[in-house]
Formats: sequence, C-alpha cells, structure tokens
Amino acid sequence: MTTRPSLSERLLAHSIRLPSYAPGTRRLPCPQCSHGRKKRNDPCLAVTINADSVEAVWHCHHCDWSGTTKWDNPGEQLPIRSRRGAPVRPNKDAIERPTVEVMRWFAERSIPLEVVQRNRIGFVRQHYMPQLKAKVACIAFPYYRCGEVINIKYRALAEKAFAQVKDAEKILYGLDDIVGTEDAIIVEGELDKLALEVAGYCNVISVPDGAPQKLREKPGDDDLKFEFLRNCAAQLEAITGKFILAVDNDGQGKVLEEELARRIGKERCWRVRWPDSNDAPCKDANETLVMHGPEVLRECIERAEPYPITGLYRASDYAEEYWALYGEERRSGASTGWLSLDEFMTIAPRQLSVVTGIPNHGKSEFLDALLVGLAKRNGWHVAMCSFENQPPQHMTKLAEKYLGLPFRDGPTRRMTQADAKTALDWLDEHFFFIRADDDAPATVDWILERARAAVLRYGSNALVVDPYNEIEHRRPPNVTETEFISQMLGKMKRFAQNHEVHVFIVAHPAKPVRDGGKISVPTLYDIAGSANWANKADLGWTVHRPDFEAAAVEIHVHKVRDKWIGKPGGVTLHYDRVTGRYSDAVQGPAGAVRGYRND
Repeated sequence: MTTRPSLSERLLAHSIRLPSYAPGTRRLPCPQCSHGRKKRNDPCLAVTINADSVEAVWHCHHCDWSGTTKWDNPGEQLPIRSRRGAPVRPNKDAIERPTVEVMRWFAERSIPLEVVQRNRIGFVRQHYMPQLKAKVACIAFPYYRCGEVINIKYRALAEKAFAQVKDAEKILYGLDDIVGTEDAIIVEGELDKLALEVAGYCNVISVPDGAPQKLREKPGDDDLKFEFLRNCAAQLEAITGKFILAVDNDGQGKVLEEELARRIGKERCWRVRWPDSNDAPCKDANETLVMHGPEVLRECIERAEPYPITGLYRASDYAEEYWALYGEERRSGASTGWLSLDEFMTIAPRQLSVVTGIPNHGKSEFLDALLVGLAKRNGWHVAMCSFENQPPQHMTKLAEKYLGLPFRDGPTRRMTQADAKTALDWLDEHFFFIRADDDAPATVDWILERARAAVLRYGSNALVVDPYNEIEHRRPPNVTETEFISQMLGKMKRFAQNHEVHVFIVAHPAKPVRDGGKISVPTLYDIAGSANWANKADLGWTVHRPDFEAAAVEIHVHKVRDKWIGKPGGVTLHYDRVTGRYSDAVQGPAGAVRGYRND
C-alpha cells in the first residue's frame, strides 16, 4: 500500500520548512535567493496553507519564485512513501486493573493511586518481552489520542524492560492532556509525566522511545525515531505558547533536547535543569520528586530558561564579565607610547583601526613605530601583511625603531653587527610576516586564514593589512562596492573580536581634497569606496605632514567608538628621519624631546 507524502514532506522537497503547518500565511527567508542577499534574514517568501492543511502555495516578493504542493505527477516530484499496511490498533480489553503489587511499585516512586487511575494505567499478567525473551507480568501504559487507544507501552514489573505493540502508530504519551492548553511540557518517560502531575502539571507529554544515541546532522521528516512528531502534528501545532523540555540530565537526554528544540523551533523552547547538589543530584523529574518532593519539582519547572539560540543572549549571560568590569580600575587600552596622543587614543584588543592619509605622508612609518612600541612595552606579537614592503627591507625599518639607531651609515653612528643581531632576535619573537609568495591570491579570507594561524602558533595580538587596495578583490557581480567593503570590514571585526586581537587596516583616500590651494587633512569619509570605512571602524585616524621639509607629523583622531579608549582630537609629533622614531613635540625640562614611554 502507498500513501501520499505529507504536506511537510512535499514542502521540504522544495527546501521549505515551516514552524507550523496550520492554515494561514507564514513568511520566511527564501531558499532560492536569501543566501545571496545582503538581507539574508528578510522573510521575503510567503507560504499560504489552505483551510484543511492539505495544500500550500508560495511566492517570493524578491526573486518571484512561486510554486504549489499539488501533487499531480507524483513520479516526477516526490518518491511515494511506502507502508506495509494500516497501523495496528492494540487490544485494550486485555489490560486489567492495577494490582496491589503494581500500586506498591508506583508508591515507591512517589506516584499516588489517583494519578495512576487518571492515566488509566493497568496491568497484564503475561506479555512477551523481547529483551527478556520471555513472557512476564507487566505494567501497561496506554497511549491515547482523541480518547482512543493508539498504542500501549509495556514495562516489566520485576525488571527494567520495555515493549510496545508491534506495528502500532507511534505517538506521544499523554497527548490528550495538552488539548486546549497554551504550553506543553515534554519529558523522556511515562514516570516523569506522572511525577509532574503530582507536582500540579497535567499538560505533560512524553516521547515514546526515549532518547536517541546521537544527534542527526540534518533532521528530517523521514527520521523514524521522531515519527511521533509527524503523527501528533495537529496537537503540537495547536500549542500557542512555549514547549518546556524537561528531559533527562545525561548525554542522551542532551541529544534528545537538541533534536526536539531544532525540530519544534528553538525560539519556542525552554529547558529545565534538575537539582545537581552533591547530596542529592537528580537525573529526571521522577528522581527529583522522590528525593526533593513536589515543591522542588515545581520550582524546577517554574525556573525553566529559554533554550539558547546562537547569536541571541540575555544580559545575565554576560554577568561575569560585567562584574569583572565593575571591579576594575578606570579602564583604557595600551599606551601608544606618546603621552600627548594617549589622551586621544589607546590600543585595545578586539577592535578595528582604520588608518588613512595622503600617499607618502607616513602612514606605514607611523604604524610601524606604534607597533614596535607595543611590542617593546607590552610584549605584543604582530602579524604583518604589508604589500608595499619586502620583509627584509621592512625588518631594517623595524630594527631602527627598536634600537633607535640607523641600519646603514648616516649622520649618526650605525648599529653594530651585534646590535643588528639583537634586533633580529627580537623581531623574530615579535613580528611575523604574511606573504603570498606562491602566487596565491591574497584575498581577505586568505589573509585571515594566515592571521588565524599566527594567533594559534605565535599568540599574535595584532594584525596589520597595509594597504587595502593591494588585497585581491573578488567582488561578485551582484554585490556593490559599498556592500563588498562592508562585508570585508565585518569579517575583520569578527576576526578581531573572536581572536582577541587588534586589526589595523591602511586605506588611501580617493583623491586629495584642496582648500584654497592647500591639501586638506583627509578623513575616513574620504577613503575610496564607501562610508563604511568610518561606520565600521572602532578607531580611525589620519597621518598627515603639512610640510615635508619639517619634522612635524600630525595625527588626527577622527573616530573613537568607546570613550574609555580615547576621544577625537589630534596632536603633532616630531619625526626623526634617521631612526624612523617619533616623539612628543612637547619639550621636557632639560630641553630633550620625549620619545617612547618607558623607553
């Protein structure tokens, strides 16, 4: 015999999965176009289910994809689901009233007579149990739907063994008890349902077969282990409130909890935690009733917490970090190394800095000096992706800043070979170079993959990408430059946050802006491509030299997202061409120019 696939199966064939299959219209992201859109979560697909929940039609207002579940040619659309025959209906007349021995068994588990009677639990003198390979006396738990016995689970009275009626339909135990209720509690066994009834909850249902061994990679309606959800779809869809998952506190219980949550919808699920004190830890509802009583069991249900959803958190989820901040002294980032500049910006992990300035005004030179200082004072390790500097030449500049001595002969004494060796050893510990030497395209993803390795292998605290325009841009034809830059900066910000590093990216302005014949100081909004350079940055500054003949270098801080990091403003530093070092322009008491802090 063959049966027509269910409405959910026919929709799933088109990658449409709904939280409910009751009549009406629902909106959700489109499986045809949403994955390639900027607004991936936009519910652009409207799915309408007819009054008897038999057919559905859909239409996407973005890509105009439409369709219907009408199954005029089943051979072309879906395979027919086969069944050997109609489900078997159990013989309820074979069930006797519970004996004194059965009632004693329930009493030992704190289940009173009235609860046993209300759930019409009975007794059979002989039932074959495959696990025991024998006929034994059993407790009989009848499964009702709309007042009709659909299945019976047998539990050996003397041993822990279970069986159900062969070829009977799998449904939830206690299904009729959630009819007309707003919320439903789901447990892992019949005894747990009965225990919660003792605590005052009747809107409880139990899965028929316990928990699965492991989580399925892709849950589907073809999973026989969860066939009971499809068979009870009408009753479950009528629940308008929440589902409280009160399953066992063990490994398999966790698997069941996750499977139920993702099939029902995590946004509708709450979860229960059983007492875990050393004197009386509990695995489930019935153990909690026996060890702690109905009041504690009721308290566990009342304290059920929303099921966690990745990317959605409550304030209490961050309570530990919140109180850590309260206990700290006034917070700031790491010093830049220049007292005058520290008033306006400091450098902290988990942030993105955008550095700009007119070409040849010293953006990279200043950034190198900043990073050498962070490495010297704070022990930072830096991953350098510098397209405009070959590593050997770049190392000579970093060595000069580290030692305060020129690498080659000049107006002042050159560093000795021993000095150069000292600098090389220090650079080898603190600076790591990302280079595309094998002609691999240096895309953003390629750079971040190497930077991730630098974090894992060498504990890098900073990543430098200098400059942006040298990155291999593989922008899809349907993505604008603004969208592409936004996505790129978003990846860098997530990398900074996830790996506790500070990311520096150098970007050139589109073209010099002149004011009365004089070149103006470019801002983040002058960078080519997008205003997202300003919008996405946590910290943004410009390096500017108003006069190339003078040693004055201006640092203009335009963007500071967090006030504890600094504030917008600017300073003038003194640049030493010989060593590549910068110093505060303010003169000290002896007339010497101040350089790196603690240098």
